[in-house]
Amino acid sequence: MANKSDLPAVFVRLKKIFAPYEKRMAIAQNTDTMYMLNTGYFLKKKYPLMFGAVRLGKNYVSYHLMSLYMLPEEGLTLSPELKKRKQGKACFNFKEVDEKLFKELAKLTKAGAKRFSDKEFLESLNQMRR
Repeated sequence: MANKSDLPAVFVRLKKIFAPYEKRMAIAQNTDTMYMLNTGYFLKKKYPLMFGAVRLGKNYVSYHLMSLYMLPEEGLTLSPELKKRKQGKACFNFKEVDEKLFKELAKLTKAGAKRFSDKEFLESLNQMRR
């Protein structure tokens, strides 16, 4: 069973998965309990499109990856172990560092960053929302 004191280390480790994308995206929040990265793209009502986030909660750390929400087919190849951590369409909860699963998340994040950097794809989002 994971110790709650491990959660800050999980939070820091999950934030590192987003680090390679900070230069081309915007850090919307970066506190001791919340980290959010937005794309440089704005939706119809001038809301920034969130790329992902990490939230340190009371009992676990959540990793949110919006590309999985908007492109559910990207998550079809999740390992059974990572599927067990999935909550909803685009969130994964962790209580301890798991390098194998974090490596899998890093691959999903890289694929999501590629899609969220594609201008044609981003324009199609606004077309779908009209």
